[in-house]
Amino acid sequence: MPFLREIILHLDALCNLKAVVLKASIRTIGAVKRTHKGPLRDILAKNMRRLRAVRGLSQEALAHECGINRTYLSAVERSERNVSIDNIARIAKGLGVEAWMLLRNE
Repeated sequence: MPFLREIILHLDALCNLKAVVLKASIRTIGAVKRTHKGPLRDILAKNMRRLRAVRGLSQEALAHECGINRTYLSAVERSERNVSIDNIARIAKGLGVEAWMLLRNE
């Protein structure tokens, strides 16, 4: 593989980068840590869908009101994302309710 070695040396000279060999334990760079789905995610999602429907808002309209990305909001509404307390407050403001109301199990 002399050609590959020439490329690496050329890149090293141009960019001052060094080629490294990854250990087997760190080769999976794209792995995403998933948190355990708790019951509050489902309660939050159910309340978001209900309140959004009552107000006649699409996910896109609610996302605009909240200042949150629509795909993120959609994932929260499907209980797929572990949402922060700050984002719960933004969603509540967009829906015109208090934040605690989104976490109340009715």
